Amino acid sequence: MARYVDGYVLTVPKKKVDAYRRMAQKAGKIWREHGALEYRECVGDDLNVKWGVKFPRVVKAKAGETVVFSWIVFKSRADRDRVNAKVMKDPRLAKMMSSKSMPFDAKRMAVGGFKVLVDK
Repeated sequence: MARYVDGYVLTVPKKKVDAYRRMAQKAGKIWREHGALEYRECVGDDLNVKWGVKFPRVVKAKAGETVVFSWIVFKSRADRDRVNAKVMKDPRLAKMMSSKSMPFDAKRMAVGGFKVLVDK
């Protein structure tokens, strides 16, 4: 059975990257407890590339923000749906999402589910 990936691209104020990392560590633990195979959060490092469209432009990053590129791997799309349903009901995640101190603007986050095309 082919694996399935949820992908995310978002902006985080540079001064809030540490707070975002702490939140992401907690979120990753929740997703893994409910069955995700992998949970990755990556912060922009080399975003001034010479070719293609730069990530900051794609997500309309503002001055003082950086880009976070994240993904979660699941056994299948059906498993993703099952895991995410549990995660969304988890009170620990609800508490994080309702926090007034969210370190990013979730309304500006790009999200999508992807079939794995190449797995080497």
